[in-house]
Amino acid sequence: MANEIETGVNRREFVNRSLRAGLGAAGATGLGLWLASRSEHPQRVQAASAVRSYEIAFAGGETPPMVVAENGTPAQLVDAAMKELGGMQRFISRGDVVVLKPNIGWDRVPQQAANTNPDLVKRVAELCFDAGAKKVIVTDVSCNDPRRCFQRSGIAASAGAAGAEVILPEEYLFRNYRLGGELLSVWPVLKPMIETDKIINLPIVKHHNLCRATLGLKNWYGMLGGRRNQLHQNIEVGITDLANFIRPTLTILDAYRILVSNGPQGGNLDDVRTVKMLIAGTDPVAIDSFGATLLGVEVGDLPYLNVAAARGLGEVDFNRLDVRNIRLS
Repeated sequence: MANEIETGVNRREFVNRSLRAGLGAAGATGLGLWLASRSEHPQRVQAASAVRSYEIAFAGGETPPMVVAENGTPAQLVDAAMKELGGMQRFISRGDVVVLKPNIGWDRVPQQAANTNPDLVKRVAELCFDAGAKKVIVTDVSCNDPRRCFQRSGIAASAGAAGAEVILPEEYLFRNYRLGGELLSVWPVLKPMIETDKIINLPIVKHHNLCRATLGLKNWYGMLGGRRNQLHQNIEVGITDLANFIRPTLTILDAYRILVSNGPQGGNLDDVRTVKMLIAGTDPVAIDSFGATLLGVEVGDLPYLNVAAARGLGEVDFNRLDVRNIRLS
């Protein structure tokens, strides 16, 4: 009996040791793969970072590339546009981590129209959660002091009320990426905007003193660290480099209040016009082209749109697309 018990114990111990050895080998392999996937080796990081696409592929005709909704509150406009696009669940899957990229560049209140409308940000975050998102992150790289920008814009409070995580652009959150552009080669990028499942661009329609208009494509400047002012010397190329690097899941352009002059910072309420409009869809070039018309800017005055179209990033002539128009009562 003693030998049987001893034999049984030995057998169990042999099995347990074998299992532990197997798990250890698998764990070591898994850890190696995990470390390799997160290697800080510059060549490896840069080679893997040429283009970041978060787009959703739809069969032709399933989803309109652009929807224009007008005459409602920001939340009503978001709901109407997303319903026409087939609902947020067409873009966000259960368990997704979603980044919302509003314009939170300036120490301004919502009435000054220098930042994305906070009610729009809140409603988009809520719809992402309703679609099953595991986490929604709201972030931007501000031009003024980030804490004041996030607070005075109302976006920190509205995002928090929706249950989203607000991330300030702390220095440790930046990492060098190879952007693969003509102007932008290697540049520090805010990691949360890259390490995500989906990303939704939430720009606002504004005048810009250098490039006439700041809209969706220009909003990607808010993912960069470093000395961004250096990029203004060739701003048209910089904009298209960024648009080529990051392909959003969705663009929702805020035109509830727009800044028609003295942008991008503004400050004077006389420079603000209330339009009560929103443009949403999957063609960022067409959306920017439409947004420019609200500022009275011709597409020909925005060379980066034609460059972006030539790079295959979208249709510069939105009239050639199936644009759905919704006017709320």
